[in-house]
Amino acid sequence: MGMTLAQKILKEHLVSGEMVAGTEIGIRIDQTLTQDATGTMAYLEFEAMGVPRVKTERSVAYIDHNTLQSGFENADDHRFIGSVCKKHGIYFSRPGNGICHQVHLERFGIPGKTLIGSDSHTPTGGGIGMIAIGAGGMDVAVAMGGGTYYITCPKIVKVELTGKLSPWVAAKDVILEVLRRLSVKGGVGKIIEYCGEGVKTLSVPERATITNMGAELGATTSIFPSDETTRAFLKAQGREEDYKPLSADSDAVYDEVVEINLSELVPLAACPHSPDNVKSVEEIGKLKIDQVCIGSCTNSSLLDMLKVAHILKGKTVHPDVSLSIAPGSKQVLNMLAENGALAIMIDAGARILESACGPCIGMGQSPNSGGISLRTFNRNFEGRSGTKDGQIYLVSPELAAASALTGYLTDPRELGDMPEFALPEVFTINDNMIVPPVPAEEMDSVEVLRGPNIKPFPVSEPLADTIEAGCSLKVGDNITTDHIMPAGAKILPLRSNIPKISEYCFAVCDEGFHDRALEMKKSIIVGGSNYGQGSSREHAALAPLYLGVKAVIVKSFARIHMANLINAGIMPMTFADEADYDRIDQMDELVMCDVIAQIQKGNTVTVTNRTKGFDFTVQVDLSERQKAMLIAGGLLNYTRENQ
Repeated sequence: MGMTLAQKILKEHLVSGEMVAGTEIGIRIDQTLTQDATGTMAYLEFEAMGVPRVKTERSVAYIDHNTLQSGFENADDHRFIGSVCKKHGIYFSRPGNGICHQVHLERFGIPGKTLIGSDSHTPTGGGIGMIAIGAGGMDVAVAMGGGTYYITCPKIVKVELTGKLSPWVAAKDVILEVLRRLSVKGGVGKIIEYCGEGVKTLSVPERATITNMGAELGATTSIFPSDETTRAFLKAQGREEDYKPLSADSDAVYDEVVEINLSELVPLAACPHSPDNVKSVEEIGKLKIDQVCIGSCTNSSLLDMLKVAHILKGKTVHPDVSLSIAPGSKQVLNMLAENGALAIMIDAGARILESACGPCIGMGQSPNSGGISLRTFNRNFEGRSGTKDGQIYLVSPELAAASALTGYLTDPRELGDMPEFALPEVFTINDNMIVPPVPAEEMDSVEVLRGPNIKPFPVSEPLADTIEAGCSLKVGDNITTDHIMPAGAKILPLRSNIPKISEYCFAVCDEGFHDRALEMKKSIIVGGSNYGQGSSREHAALAPLYLGVKAVIVKSFARIHMANLINAGIMPMTFADEADYDRIDQMDELVMCDVIAQIQKGNTVTVTNRTKGFDFTVQVDLSERQKAMLIAGGLLNYTRENQ
């Protein structure tokens, strides 16, 4: 029986376990990436491990999230990360060089390699045939130190692509169609592998758009084969030597198969407030808009920008619309300037932003009150834009640009004939904003520079055998990490200061949570299905840890957040009977006895609701390694004990 492409790469990197879906496997990691919103904490954790130099083939630190410097905090974090890079052998992508996933695709990604990054959209690398996985900062720190990265061996879903996209229908519409069919939790425990004749019709940037937003499925990662299209992209980047042909065996067996005829797709949009709330432009109708934002790690490639410039050429943005455009990297911005496309955008009335994440994480360009904003981004969770009642629609660059001109949601197919858009045979290459590591003999003399906002990460304690704690918060389904630990221009600068940032923990759901949790000293959170979907930010575990949260009991977890809870030493539990969720109220007193013995013996723990007077059972479906981590009090404690 043949193997899928994902299975081949995983098997080649297998360190422990067996390739059986649902069991834990450990894999060797070739590359890591961090970004500044999660990077400071990741490097504090790396320092705590005491490893003098990273042991990966390539580790890169990017500055792309906290680039709005309205105070000293972000600049201090950037200086800290830059000095850590010099001391420990890490490449440093300076502010302004671009978004981590776009730059990594251009300059560092290699087919067949493994990559983990402290950002949930790391699967962008699957566009060139990598196993690229989003992870918590602590997992990335361990991998940089040479440690194994553990995941549940995933099922493999084959997405068979046939046909060819019609004019003005985009790669964004492909992944929106997948989300429409599978939902935001349809990819949990799975790798999405794209196959079929339709793959050949998609460029590497288009493939990367699709794998990038596969994170919204909850998937472990997504991947395309590495073929002649991949070779041409790498050659144009001056990296043809990194090319390696990779594909699934013809007789590979998949756990599921999804068939999509690209020729049948139409322009789509994800409506507020979920990436899987997908409708066609025709279904939505003539919607008046206030804002258009083009960019993000999903849609900021040169190809995307050239299409936008073509649509805007000789025209003017509608007077009721604010249009902002953020090219994904310095390379893209340089080439737009060289070929005149940048002048076209400016002439049309677009506001050109820095090559960074910007509005996608609420870092500027928040829409007006109740404003309708079309964005080429990957997430439209409530409040993520920085405007609590903002109505955010996720669309393709083509649809966004066309709508910016008319002032309402517009089908780009109304633009008429579409010209051929081709990537250049040679990209403009200038890596002067990437600082390579200093020679090994100079590392010991490098001073790590710390600002006053950089505080140590919270210390977790070994697991207590008896947990008596009140329910400090009860929430519903699809709680995102934006709900748990919001981003935005006011909060992101506090990412290296857990005591301060914890003041905003769950503020979207309940502004009183922070004070209540501190007063309770220790507590338990209860939630619904798909708890912790979205960003990989480990702050959504570290802030609750600081506030005394000992366990989280929900109907189901999103993959990365569950791993982050375990890393932090917080027990992740699921209801054995989901009906018990309805029997618990906020402030109920919950008691668990003989916790260590129960999880060592099996995968269930008995919980007593002392307030209501009943017992219920929760599942603790963990590997033996994860159980040992929890008992030790988290990943760092476990790593120290097992060095």
